[in-house]
Amino acid sequence: MSADAVPDRRERLVRPLFIAFLVASAVDLVGLLADVPAAHFVAKPLLMPLLAGYAAARRGPRLLVAALLFGWGGDTFLLADADAAFLVGMGSFAVGHVCYLWLFGRARGSLPTGIVYAVVLVTFVALLWPGLPAEMRIPMTGYSLLLTAMAYRAGTLGRYAAAGGALFLLSDALIATGIADWPQLPAPDFWVMLTYIAAQFLLTVGALAPGSERGGVAAGAYRERSTSS
Repeated sequence: MSADAVPDRRERLVRPLFIAFLVASAVDLVGLLADVPAAHFVAKPLLMPLLAGYAAARRGPRLLVAALLFGWGGDTFLLADADAAFLVGMGSFAVGHVCYLWLFGRARGSLPTGIVYAVVLVTFVALLWPGLPAEMRIPMTGYSLLLTAMAYRAGTLGRYAAAGGALFLLSDALIATGIADWPQLPAPDFWVMLTYIAAQFLLTVGALAPGSERGGVAAGAYRERSTSS
């Protein structure tokens, strides 16, 4: 098989994987709105593998694919209604955020944006703290710090990734307010998943964009390795 055959085969998978991701997203969101738990349990574990497959087919950075697959691990564990599973799932998401931070590199972010994120983090944790179970306070604070850093640093890949980072923060904030027994929006799981799916997709778009400051470099290196192997 020639070296050119592999990229061509991969490119043929881009559209089917993207369509499958959209279908799985629609099934999950409609299932949540219609209160059909089976749809959520079937569709949710498919989301990130399909998006990771799409990113790989687009010859995206390996760190992006890894971040999405660790997101899949978090998605899967969070389906279980148990504190231990929640902590393991949160840990899987945390590793995914480390992958994103590694992908973003050392490019400088906006100082005003960083200040805004820092104020939001401190204020939110202070308000949330009394309502959290004692055993969840430290892990969730550490996770919130990592997630906020990821959301802030996402801006180095451009506006799509910046929006994805902000939506990821919002999605997890909605989960945290539910744990702390704050008043919730109607169909809270729908809003959590809507913002989460949009967040991961926008982060993927930002990392795959040809003009992204770090994603373009990483994607180019990935393409070079792929064609030479």
